[in-house]
Amino acid sequence: MDAHLISALGDELFEALNERRAVEPITSRHPGVSLDDAYAIQQRVITRRISAGEKIVGKKIGVTSKAVMDMLGVGQPDFGMLTDAMWFLDGGNIDASALIQPKAEAEIAFRLKRDLKGPGVTASDVLGATESVFACFEIVDSRIRDWRIKIQDTVADNASCGVFVVSEVPIDPARVDLLGCRMTMEKNGVVVATGTGVATMGSPLNAVAWLANELGRLGVTLNAGEVVLSGALGAMTPVAKGDWLRMNIGGIGACSVSFI
Repeated sequence: MDAHLISALGDELFEALNERRAVEPITSRHPGVSLDDAYAIQQRVITRRISAGEKIVGKKIGVTSKAVMDMLGVGQPDFGMLTDAMWFLDGGNIDASALIQPKAEAEIAFRLKRDLKGPGVTASDVLGATESVFACFEIVDSRIRDWRIKIQDTVADNASCGVFVVSEVPIDPARVDLLGCRMTMEKNGVVVATGTGVATMGSPLNAVAWLANELGRLGVTLNAGEVVLSGALGAMTPVAKGDWLRMNIGGIGACSVSFI
């Protein structure tokens, strides 16, 4: 895919984000699009967002469960970039009209105290480089119509990033069972998802290590101070105006958000 088309598709997704509208899947219009092409399109979107005044505050990992990998026909996760405009406070309100077709996932967020750069980053390295962990909602959203995505579509669309919500109390990761910690997510008072840390590539530490190594291959570092969303601990749930979400992760704490 040539540079002109990559820029045009990135601009299309950026405009769709700002105009709150969906576009047809890139893979249906350009069947030859590769995963490298998709990441180049993603970078164009992020460049446009930074030019508009946003700042990178972290990264997210997606497609961490076998079920989603099977659905997309891939054998590895993907990643996207987080900006300050995506970050919402625990207990806050999100304008549902600012999103297109949102779904919520409960995750563990990591804040780094030291840089991580692959190759060769291990789960132990991640634990040593982590300042604190938090309970986190990722509200995924897609600029691809009706979520008709293949892996190239979601990667180009910044790994289907929407917004995210992080709990207020930092927790020392050495004090948490990151594999066995149990997550329960409620929507409007009804439990809609459960899971444990094992659901995220066997451990959320494995997921962050994968990200550090994949970014390292591209010459990119996970920087001290950044937030990393490590992947869903359970099923996602659609959300709309009027919904209220709360979740708790054992040993880490609770997080909530409302859609107005």
